[in-house]
Amino acid sequence: MLAKLASAFARNAGGAFVALAALAIIAWPNQASAQGLIRDAEIEDTLRVYTNPLLEAAGLNPNDVKIYIVNDSSVNAFVSGGQNIFVHTGLIMAAENPNEIIGVLAHETGHISGGHLARSREAMGQAMGPMLISIGLGVLAMAAGAPQAGAALIAGSQQFAMSNFVRHTQVQESAADQAGADFLERSGQSGRGLITFFNRNMRPYEFMTRRMPPYMMTHPYSSDRVEALRRRVETGAHREVVDTPDNLRRFQFMQAKLVGFIQSQGQTLARYPLRDTSEFARYARAVAYYRVSDLPRARTELDALIAADPANPYYQELMGQILFENGRAEESIAYHRRSLELLPNQPLLQVNLARALVAAHEREGADEAVTILSQVVSREPDNAFAWRELAQARDLRGEQGLAELASAEQNFAIGDYSSALNFAERARRTLPRNTPSYQRATDIVTFAGNEVRERAERRRS
Repeated sequence: MLAKLASAFARNAGGAFVALAALAIIAWPNQASAQGLIRDAEIEDTLRVYTNPLLEAAGLNPNDVKIYIVNDSSVNAFVSGGQNIFVHTGLIMAAENPNEIIGVLAHETGHISGGHLARSREAMGQAMGPMLISIGLGVLAMAAGAPQAGAALIAGSQQFAMSNFVRHTQVQESAADQAGADFLERSGQSGRGLITFFNRNMRPYEFMTRRMPPYMMTHPYSSDRVEALRRRVETGAHREVVDTPDNLRRFQFMQAKLVGFIQSQGQTLARYPLRDTSEFARYARAVAYYRVSDLPRARTELDALIAADPANPYYQELMGQILFENGRAEESIAYHRRSLELLPNQPLLQVNLARALVAAHEREGADEAVTILSQVVSREPDNAFAWRELAQARDLRGEQGLAELASAEQNFAIGDYSSALNFAERARRTLPRNTPSYQRATDIVTFAGNEVRERAERRRS
């Protein structure tokens, strides 16, 4: 289960990449922490179902907004790199109902709709002005024989910059709160979940933030935010709306899967004891048993789930993954195929099947795997795990140039430009000229080569 994966996020923010039902982990070259990204078809689909109505209410195209799951226990969500929403697993685990998660997603949608990321960059640039002026005046004062005054000006330069910047971010946070409440109302949902989530997870720590210097406060006080939201939400026509049964079911399964994968077996069984025979409790236990290689118990729980709901693609996916990771690749193929019959063209499920085909049948399985993986990378060109599997399948077929190109794409996706450059140059030695593959290799050589040179120059300077 701990095979290496990759993602486009690595180029922008660094991180580790984790897939749940197809679990895998990778640490990026520029990552110093254990934080990472999670890829899981089921959880991604749930967050997408929660978010799309909000994006539509905001007048945004859901296809333009990407959602990432961050493997971090802190209660947090943020927008970065344009229209990208990042949700921490800690936030999902801390929520008590779907409406609380949807409320946070509405807040982040408010940031995107308001163009806050671009405006924050502008505000940061503007905040640098007073800081640089303060430093310059400090240097002049020291040169003029007033070292104490000069030192004070230089020491206070950062405070000048921060005080200007935090005023801007506080306004943005309040605006995102109000915009989020508006999007919830427009989409026919209550905003009370956002209020209860803030009250429970942020307000208890306000006494700590009130001791901070004002110029360090990037967010308004939680109590002020909650009361402003309460006035807005309680006047809404949909304040009494409760979570739909589908949203609630998705929420229960999402939390159960995360508990099983992230927490220990003991913690999982404490939350989902054996006497609990609900579907999501069995789901969590199946994952927990699988993680400690207790195959018989994992299969017992999952067999019961499949018998009760044979049309659930994620049960089929998990069973296939359990078998695959326990050295039963041939047996896993039927489950992976069934998952795709139930959820056609799902990229992560397609990668699972391709891996199983290659592991079980090697050269014979590579033909079908190449077809499947080519479809995946055409839809997700930054899916480095798919590129890695495609490189292996092409290598089994004796397609050296295309295998080298796939390895170049894999490394390009995770931001390892030195390796991408190396593989792309090797690919060009064997690929026929004047073909799309040769041109793509040339493009990677050009771009990756520039990146390698620029990074070397930055290190020297």
